[in-house]
Amino acid sequence: MPGPLAEPLGFGGPDWIELLAAVLLAGSLLLWRPYILPLARRIGRHPAWCAALLATLALVLRLALLPNHPIPTPGVYDEFGHLLVADTLLHVRLANPIHPMHRFFETIFVLQQPTYSSIYPLGMGMLLAAGRLLTGLAWSGVLLAMAAFCALCYWMLRGWVSPGWALAGAALALARFGPLNDWTNCYWGGHLPALAGCLVFGALPRLTAHPRARDAVLLGLGLGIHLLTRPFETIFLLAAVLFFFVPQAKNPLLRRPLALAAAATLPAIGLTLLQNRSVTGSWTTLPYLESRAQYGVPTTFSFEPVPVPSRALTVSQAGIYRMQSAAHGPEDSPARFLSRLAYRVRFLRFFLSPPLYLALLAFPLLLNEHRWRAVLFTCVLFFLGGNLYPFFFPHYAGALAGLFLLAAVAALSRIHRLGPAGAFASHALLLLALLPFAFWYPVHLLESNPRLRALEAFDTWDGINHPGDNPRAAVAEIVAHLPGRPLIFVQYPPTHSFQNEWVWNAADVDSARAVWALDLGPAEDEALRRYYPNRTAWLFSPDTDPTHITPYRTPQPTAPPPPPPPEHGLTLEQVH
Repeated sequence: MPGPLAEPLGFGGPDWIELLAAVLLAGSLLLWRPYILPLARRIGRHPAWCAALLATLALVLRLALLPNHPIPTPGVYDEFGHLLVADTLLHVRLANPIHPMHRFFETIFVLQQPTYSSIYPLGMGMLLAAGRLLTGLAWSGVLLAMAAFCALCYWMLRGWVSPGWALAGAALALARFGPLNDWTNCYWGGHLPALAGCLVFGALPRLTAHPRARDAVLLGLGLGIHLLTRPFETIFLLAAVLFFFVPQAKNPLLRRPLALAAAATLPAIGLTLLQNRSVTGSWTTLPYLESRAQYGVPTTFSFEPVPVPSRALTVSQAGIYRMQSAAHGPEDSPARFLSRLAYRVRFLRFFLSPPLYLALLAFPLLLNEHRWRAVLFTCVLFFLGGNLYPFFFPHYAGALAGLFLLAAVAALSRIHRLGPAGAFASHALLLLALLPFAFWYPVHLLESNPRLRALEAFDTWDGINHPGDNPRAAVAEIVAHLPGRPLIFVQYPPTHSFQNEWVWNAADVDSARAVWALDLGPAEDEALRRYYPNRTAWLFSPDTDPTHITPYRTPQPTAPPPPPPPEHGLTLEQVH
């Protein structure tokens, strides 16, 4: 029997592709009809309701996936660093005191001296702490940031394009950065700098059109949130703001709003200085820099020499130091700079779906206006300036998420004005850009069907989590059922990978139910066991068996061998 006859409707693979193309064509024709745009305009007349609907829809769509895609389990050292910031804030402090047994708790991107603190800025930790306060779950903060980004993206776009195209851009934001995005399903995502970018770039055109105190405060708030999440890239964001106001430099009406914007950033500046002082003891020394001085990570800019650690490193710390030093390589050259920049071009795909690449071909038609030149300047500046650092992840340029969508939507709007053919092309490209989410979301929603689950191998740019993806969830379940208050010694072989670090602890180590510690050998371990006399010791070897925790047994001293018999027979004592 032919294969397709066993399928619903008797369709084979090519049949489904043909049907999809037909739906796409029919949808494009419907969008092109004159009664669609008026409907979008009518909806767009209620911006507050639209923003609320977008935020609610983003939340509902992700929560609907929970049966197949549960609450993410942190697994990367960056995530644990942000969670430590959150836990520290929930103890109403910016740093934790040095632990007397801190040598057992050395881990990646966490200082043990002069304070016990994460090296990360406060922004993401504040978001995770808010989630824990509201619902008891840090991930709630991530969901709120995702929803806020979708709503603020719509608000930002309304300052640049018509309400109908703003709504289309917001739909693209939800499809690209919503429930299926990697940022939504981890604890080190980019929604916070992305919404900060929306606040900044949404306020700019409004301030030049009608300078108002509200928009000035939102501009300063956006800059402040970005400073608390991506301090280095805030330099580029501030430069972009200044470039945008170049034609308005002598406008006296902007002086008061810009002063208000500067004042609105002061709380973030103050928090940054306070964190520096609390963590490192210096108002101007970032925790990043203290970590670099002690552990050699994070590595330096590409034009600087590789840092040298000032203290002995654990197996994991040595592994990440070697990796970052190798990525840094020798001091920069023009050829290495351009090679690194060319490699990073591929990350544009994280921000835009392929049909929007075609739309951007029309963006140069907009460059006769300064505001659109400012958009291009900002994107180029972020990528060139960020290229001075050896590493890149999309959240480093999170502030550009809304800006890339703005450029694409503005280009689509410009294509739409080219006549009937342009209107059809713009709507077809928009539908094509939304199509991946419309296809993949139902696949993930209904993935209990094995045929649908098999399709997920072809979903290349979504970052949705699955049960069993992270072995830490299984280990956490085991630890939760250990009796009493466990003290878990983690045993690493010399070949251990830093990407599999397990020594993570709460802000108040002693009060935590479970304490994770490095296995430093029986003699050293005994000191920690004496420090925690009421805890039960366990041994965990993640490189040997990642889901097996055994009781800690101190090796018994070996009895000395009996003395050799005398050369001329047994003594009287030996006979008896």
